[in-house]
Amino acid sequence: MQREEALKILEENLSNDKLIKHCIAVGAIMKYLARFLGEDENRWEIIGLLHDVDYEKTKDNPKLHGLVAEEILRGKVDGDMMRTIKSHNFENNGILPEKKEDYALIASDSVSGLIIASALVMPHKKLEEVRVETVKKKFKQKDFARNCDRGRIQFCEKIGIPLEKFLEIALNALKEVHEELGL
Repeated sequence: MQREEALKILEENLSNDKLIKHCIAVGAIMKYLARFLGEDENRWEIIGLLHDVDYEKTKDNPKLHGLVAEEILRGKVDGDMMRTIKSHNFENNGILPEKKEDYALIASDSVSGLIIASALVMPHKKLEEVRVETVKKKFKQKDFARNCDRGRIQFCEKIGIPLEKFLEIALNALKEVHEELGL
């Protein structure tokens, strides 16, 4: 699957523009992580793009998040990709993360919100204004972007990437797609 097809699937299943932008952000971070780790960039980006494809259908029943995605994506992604998508909601659906891409998706999902929230408090609300030091500082402020689970962000360490390097990779990834994100 290519990026354009994944975006089309998102648009067919999600009506919330902010949620689509979140998926684009996570896809970008996953792509950069794949590049850093020597993994398949396209594959990892597609996983990130599609990870919340079922969110609007499952938001009221978190146990189904990821499982409904399997129905939507049947025949479009391979079983390993599907398992990774399901495992990003392991707390609710019991599909435990096992592989690098699983941990990368969990960390990317949470860090995207932290970095975007950091951009939104900047004077011009632009990602270009955000520095790694800013994100590190915001990471430590538990009352900032409360829904961005710091423990999940630290899953980056399970794939051998120190937190500061992970924040740098994620920030650079989001800066690359800043126009699509409107930031």
